[in-house]
Amino acid sequence: MKNRSLVTQFRLAFTWIVIASIIATAITYALAAVLYIRAQYRSIYPANYYERQIPDIDAYIRDKNTALLLRSREQELQRIISGNGIHYQVLDGEGNLLYGTNREKIFNDKSELYRRFNTTIRKQNYFIHTVPIIDDNGMVSGAVALLYQLKISYVGVRGWWVVVVLTVALFSPFLYIIGFNMLFSRIFVNNIKRPLQLLMDASRKIKEKDLDFEIDYYADNELGKLCFAFSEMKDELKKSLSAQWKMEQERVEMVEALAHDLKAPLSIIRGYSEALIDSNIDGGEKLSKYLEIIKGNAEKCSTLVQQMQYTMDLERADGQLQLVPVKLSEFLEQKVHQYILQAKQKDITITLNVQGEPQTSILIDKDKVERILDNIVSNSLQYTPTGGRIDISVKAEEENIFYEICDSGSGFSKKDLEKAFDKFYRGDEARRSKDGHSGLGLYIVKQLLEQLDGSIKLSNADSGGACVTFHHKVFKSTSQRY
Repeated sequence: MKNRSLVTQFRLAFTWIVIASIIATAITYALAAVLYIRAQYRSIYPANYYERQIPDIDAYIRDKNTALLLRSREQELQRIISGNGIHYQVLDGEGNLLYGTNREKIFNDKSELYRRFNTTIRKQNYFIHTVPIIDDNGMVSGAVALLYQLKISYVGVRGWWVVVVLTVALFSPFLYIIGFNMLFSRIFVNNIKRPLQLLMDASRKIKEKDLDFEIDYYADNELGKLCFAFSEMKDELKKSLSAQWKMEQERVEMVEALAHDLKAPLSIIRGYSEALIDSNIDGGEKLSKYLEIIKGNAEKCSTLVQQMQYTMDLERADGQLQLVPVKLSEFLEQKVHQYILQAKQKDITITLNVQGEPQTSILIDKDKVERILDNIVSNSLQYTPTGGRIDISVKAEEENIFYEICDSGSGFSKKDLEKAFDKFYRGDEARRSKDGHSGLGLYIVKQLLEQLDGSIKLSNADSGGACVTFHHKVFKSTSQRY
């Protein structure tokens, strides 16, 4: 059935529901009919069952005659009546009740009683047959009134189960439609559910960048074609990603080779420029200026090469952390002290505020945290004008440490907020140094924070300066990570 189209599967399921319900209903009705016929002889009295007893009871009453007026003959009269569907009253000649199973007054007076002798009337939902009792002198001594109804009755309590069965049989078509609908719809859904589940699993694997899987479903219908198309897409994607990965590897190797090759000549340029500056005994101002420019640019090139090499190493890192215990306040105060020496050149004020200082040492990757702080604070120092300020706020919690570094500079542009973490993004004019930069600083920071189970966010302060908010995890042991 799974090889058929979905429309055909649905039509077949509907057809099977109808056919199965009709067959099951026919069988149920046949069984109910057999049961009813057998029950008529064993459990069910027909509607005229008690009416057929009236002639025999009438003959018995006439035979016993006045003897039935004695209350002692009550049990004998009850034995003559089969079942409990007949009630009776034994009356005296004046119409007064002597005994019986029905205590309600049937006849208003003696004359009405006499008029009903040997007749059957309908009164009070009963058929009433009245038999006179005549003494030996031919005088009326009393009467027996027999009360019964024309309806189906049952032999004791057992007959009720027949009613239940017949009721169930009456509603069985609806029950069968519901039951078979649940059965065949489940089969129909299962035929659809399996390939859909395989496709969902495949989508999740693609999201996890795992392309080593197969979709084990083959059918000549819409779902089979969809699974086949998905498999083809996966194979093409795998080929494309393999080609891109190969190109990326070649690019990384090329950049690494280029950076490595640049280190040697740049070192030579720096060395010779320093030697020429030191040997400039005559003090030629123009020569000294040119040599300083050569040295400064050589140092910038060396720094750029180092950043490129570090970025390549960072992208290929296996996530291993070098965790060491540190006292948070001492660590941060030492770092800020290093920045203060640089800030004095531009008369910039740096403040540090630490909240929630842990009582004991905490485990962090000190080198990575230092590089994160260096990149962010150096950017703030670069873009903060003379006489400005940089505020560093740190809040330590049990699981994480939160940082906020705000400066009084020009702030981030809208484009900066969107693209600042992109590799080689160099920023808008508002936050761009006149000397230029590599565009790798915030990219490196983001990569480092991801390795530390942290995140980073850029914003602008109300006063207009730039704010960088980030956090990283506090690790419990040196073996916790990866």
